[in-house]
Amino acid sequence: MFSGVHIPKIVVITGGVLSGLGKGTAAASIARLIKDGRKIVTVKCDGYLNVDPGTMNPVEHGEVFVLADGGEVDMDFGHYERFLDINCKFSWNLTSGKIFNSVITKERKGEFLGKTIQIFPHIVNEVLLWWAKIIEDEKPDILLIEVGGTVGDIENSWYIDAARLLKKRYGQENVCYLHLTYVPFLDNVGEPKTKPAQRDIALLREKGLSPDAILCRSRMQLSKKVKDKLALLCDLETGQVISAPDVSNIYEIPLNFRKEGLLSLLNARLRLPLTENLGVWETLVNNIRTPKREVVIAICGKYTELRDSYASVIEALTHAGAQIAAKVTLRWIETTDIEEGKLTPAAALAGVNGVLVPGGFGSRGVEGKIAVIKHAREQKIPFLGICYGLQLAVIEFARHVCNLPDANTTEANPATPHPVINILPEQRDVFLKGGTMRLGASKNDLTRNTLAHALYHAVECWERHRHRYEVNPDYHSRLEAAGMVFGATSQHGRIVEFIELKDYPYFFASQAHNELTSRLERPNPAFLGFVRACCGLVPVEHAVPNSFI
Repeated sequence: MFSGVHIPKIVVITGGVLSGLGKGTAAASIARLIKDGRKIVTVKCDGYLNVDPGTMNPVEHGEVFVLADGGEVDMDFGHYERFLDINCKFSWNLTSGKIFNSVITKERKGEFLGKTIQIFPHIVNEVLLWWAKIIEDEKPDILLIEVGGTVGDIENSWYIDAARLLKKRYGQENVCYLHLTYVPFLDNVGEPKTKPAQRDIALLREKGLSPDAILCRSRMQLSKKVKDKLALLCDLETGQVISAPDVSNIYEIPLNFRKEGLLSLLNARLRLPLTENLGVWETLVNNIRTPKREVVIAICGKYTELRDSYASVIEALTHAGAQIAAKVTLRWIETTDIEEGKLTPAAALAGVNGVLVPGGFGSRGVEGKIAVIKHAREQKIPFLGICYGLQLAVIEFARHVCNLPDANTTEANPATPHPVINILPEQRDVFLKGGTMRLGASKNDLTRNTLAHALYHAVECWERHRHRYEVNPDYHSRLEAAGMVFGATSQHGRIVEFIELKDYPYFFASQAHNELTSRLERPNPAFLGFVRACCGLVPVEHAVPNSFI
């Protein structure tokens, strides 16, 4: 114990058996269950040597989540923000790349006084110092630490060892270890099998961590018989075995944990009078379970083989649907199929109630997306464009309404005679890839008497960005003269942030990534307006004011 330091309650969440069990959603759900007015700081520890996931392929790693401060982080931070309605910080995301770089920098400066630098103890100590700095800066009531990967992975061993030492530093009564494990169900024998979980817990204990509770991922709710068996063989009480079955939507998980008694367990373990406040949350979950209406929305992109590439978009649509008890059914359109002539826009969009073109990079699939946007505009199908979706909507409008048939983005065609989308001036001399885009929250000035103004109920809003290109200011006046409305701009009108078209059910696009600021209890206005329009409702009647960053 160190005197004079802030002592929070610390919850460490580890995982085992295999990846993809949903440790991030479990961590976010636990934090939401115990929040109730407390300041919770969520820390994610990733084993990879990248400094951040900003340059990693979304098909391999899932989407890159952008924070308000411009940090590019693991997609689990999206779960933290959506569940807790907080703004996380880049310093809360530890990667082995960050930790190793910090230690090596110190060694080069001579701060270790000639000692031999090793994983144990120097890398472990750096992790502890990083966590202590977060505690010192943020002074949270509860610090929740999620260790990425699975127990036994070499690349998270320094985090596991640092977690082991937390009890010595902050006191046993202030630290709780939760472990997510896996209980598979074998159809051929018709029962769940606990052996993987047993071996997983044994391995965890070999690493020096003894769990205060285990969260058992499984296809179905575990019976008392199975819980009793696991408790006996893992040296736990039955109440320490928490069933975490498959759910129809992730927002049910905090309710399930409450039902399983996890709140009471944490109360006793941390000696903290924890209470929950899930009334509104439960109402919204019930709206998802028993919707009053249904819409079909086409998501038109080029990473549709992996839904995690668009995780925040999917969740933002779910949030909007929950507000009006609407089930949002997604139709995934691979725009390269349209570009290659395998599919027509009319066939791809037959029967849909709305069209969404999300963010992206590069030239593959671009012409297919433009064809989709043209069809949506001409047929007056509600449309929402995000980041690249705005840029491509501008290109489509320039080609077919402004009579500039060769209009394009210099990202796809550097020699285009009409570069209606061009690289940001400050990006022209940037050659490094990691963390160099226009990133993070920026203030948008909303134009009065526009759809954007009505959606946000304000004259300004903050949204998060991740891009290198913009609507070319040389074409602003021509686009506006042809009927395009700039619903919001920034930097004294230079950057077009929102575009819209009048006399449409809904035609709206944002240069920002509006999906990043959407929460279940506070959906993003652009998404809420879009889903309302897809349902045939007035888009702005119940729009939620935006104070997100």
